[in-house]
Amino acid sequence: MVQKERITLINNKSYKSGPVIWWISRDQRILDNWALLYAQELTKNNHPVFAVFSLVNNFPGATYRHYDFMLQGLKELNNTLKEYNIPFYLVQGNPGDTIPAFAEKMKAAAVVTDFDPLRIKRNWIKIVGEQMRIPLYEVDTHNIVPCRIASDKQEYGAYTIRPKINRRLREFLIKPPLPEIQPLSVMKDYQMPEWEKIMSNLQVDHSVGSVNWIRPGEKSALRMMNDFIGQNLREYSNCKNDPNKRVLSNLSPYLHFGQISSQRITMEILKEHEKEPSTDAFLEELIIRKELSDNFCFYNPQYDSFDGFPKWAKITLDQHRKDEREYTYTLEEFELQQTHDPLWNAAQKEMVDAGKMHGYMRMYWAKKILEWSDSPETALKICIYLNDKYELDGRDPNGYAGCAWSVGGVHDRAWNEHPVYGKIRYMNYTGCKRKFDVVNYIESINGSSLTIF
Repeated sequence: MVQKERITLINNKSYKSGPVIWWISRDQRILDNWALLYAQELTKNNHPVFAVFSLVNNFPGATYRHYDFMLQGLKELNNTLKEYNIPFYLVQGNPGDTIPAFAEKMKAAAVVTDFDPLRIKRNWIKIVGEQMRIPLYEVDTHNIVPCRIASDKQEYGAYTIRPKINRRLREFLIKPPLPEIQPLSVMKDYQMPEWEKIMSNLQVDHSVGSVNWIRPGEKSALRMMNDFIGQNLREYSNCKNDPNKRVLSNLSPYLHFGQISSQRITMEILKEHEKEPSTDAFLEELIIRKELSDNFCFYNPQYDSFDGFPKWAKITLDQHRKDEREYTYTLEEFELQQTHDPLWNAAQKEMVDAGKMHGYMRMYWAKKILEWSDSPETALKICIYLNDKYELDGRDPNGYAGCAWSVGGVHDRAWNEHPVYGKIRYMNYTGCKRKFDVVNYIESINGSSLTIF
């Protein structure tokens, strides 16, 4: 039974009896998916569940790289759902129009979707709830401790949300059951989406192409998780800030598209590695920092603007607006790796080529955009634009929180004052040299069109 704390009724309508629509959005998987499980729970096996995904051809910031990864994953999900006799439909258009129309077509009695803190998704959910005469339920299947339950306000930082999450973690860290197999008769008139036609008709930016070092889909996500746990987890705490060591999990693209759950990863790690030092370090990132990012975006509607920064950060950045910049670059110069700094250029190249940048370099990369831009507003816009365009896990609460941390001190504190930065945490090339072999990192990126970390 799905815990009631995960479930939010959006539009105050009551479920009577009939088919239920599982509106897939953020969490694109069948295993460990509380939204699917709740959809089946509502029907009490008397009526079918129909799965639907509404494809928006112009999602802000998304390119062919992102659509290809997502659609390949959805194609696999479609095949897996057939094993459970759950029909999967792909409709194209704005969910505010397509989901109510699909629900009416299927004579549905309710719609169940997943939780997302981002503005565009919140707006979709609001509109869908208003358009329908049947209930819309939102189920938080992305966070281990549901966002609304972990806290009812924006948290200052990890130190304030950590005890709140840990207090209820074991309560929500339970193994989800497998979905029920529906009667075969549900599939009688079902026709699969025309995947090749859908892919060929995408009206998106094709200049950012697919990457070949990572395979999309739920099965590949589970393999990546097992490889990380078996090969790199033990070294994570000692080596995670060295991009040359290659000990990171590479799970962020799968987490972004919901092809794997942080709940599954956590449970698998705790089976055999609960007492290891690296376990705490990794779960701090996977649970506390990730769920803190959802908290930030959910409770701060200005999560992607200067106005969303804490008061102390806005004050110090305002005080240093007119500081002389030794270097300033345009968006185009940043994007084309045309700065004076070979380390920064290598990090940008890694992101462009691989769709993924090492986490430590991602901080340095964003900090230097602040230092080399004419204003913090410009810096934040450039960070978000580049991150969303090239990173497979772009357009994500983690990305918005990370950019806001780097440029605007979100979830951080005041540090020693520096030109341009003010009291925002400072990073420089010399600090990177103390952490890792900078030359080796630069050569590894420049010597290959694709480097995996």
